[in-house]
Amino acid sequence: MTSSSTQEIRSGERFGFGDNWLQFVELVDQARVEQAEESLAGWLGPDGLRGRRFLDIGCGSGLFSLAAYRLGARVHSFDYDPSSVLATGTLRSNCAEGGRWSLDEGSVLDAPYMESLGRFDIVYSWGVLHHTGSMWQALSNACDAVAEGGQLYIALYNDMGRETRRWRRIKKTYCSLPGPLQAPFAALAVAPSELKELIKSVLRLRPQDYVREWTRYSERRGMSKWRDIVDWVGGYPYEAASTAEVVSFCEERGLRPVDVRPTKGLGCNEFLFRRETG
Repeated sequence: MTSSSTQEIRSGERFGFGDNWLQFVELVDQARVEQAEESLAGWLGPDGLRGRRFLDIGCGSGLFSLAAYRLGARVHSFDYDPSSVLATGTLRSNCAEGGRWSLDEGSVLDAPYMESLGRFDIVYSWGVLHHTGSMWQALSNACDAVAEGGQLYIALYNDMGRETRRWRRIKKTYCSLPGPLQAPFAALAVAPSELKELIKSVLRLRPQDYVREWTRYSERRGMSKWRDIVDWVGGYPYEAASTAEVVSFCEERGLRPVDVRPTKGLGCNEFLFRRETG
């Protein structure tokens, strides 16, 4: 039986991130796991996960689920894309022992499924909710999953107005194209920015910097630069929000902002919220 996600990918309604995560899992090593652990500990504290229930919404490769598991959490991961579930399952089977880590194929937009999971001490969703096709409903369901005294750690694309709308059109067009035309379209979409970076490196008399950006990109991002470009150009559905909109939305649902780290461009704003007890 074909999953809803697979059908949407085939019909051009959605980009298949899972293929990338299947490739990425093969590159996961101790250093990458430790970096993920440091990232979580930096936001949640070095002992902030031990013995706590951790929900990973849109787990992707499963790397941050693994990091939470290694930091002592009881983890539940799920993703809408079956290839992402497979990637996470591969990582879990290779790196985890015992019964502290469960895994499902599911959707954050599926309210009965979310309700069935219960409440969690930490709800984590980095760069996922804006790709669901209904970001605010997804965020609402994520908020509802936070237990009293629990935390919500999310990252959502920054709304840049006209530029965001332009990229939404580009992403939608990419996904609607026949497969053989997608790669040329992606190359054309990023050509202006890549040319600008090349010219800047030449003017600095350091063209090797631009070459190194391509040849050593995987050391920093865990994937080739071309794969990252395809993921960006094709990443549809695509929504965005300002930090003020997200803070207001979560406050209305009983969550207080603890830490907000905005970005200046099209990247992700990061948020940590807490639900007060009582």
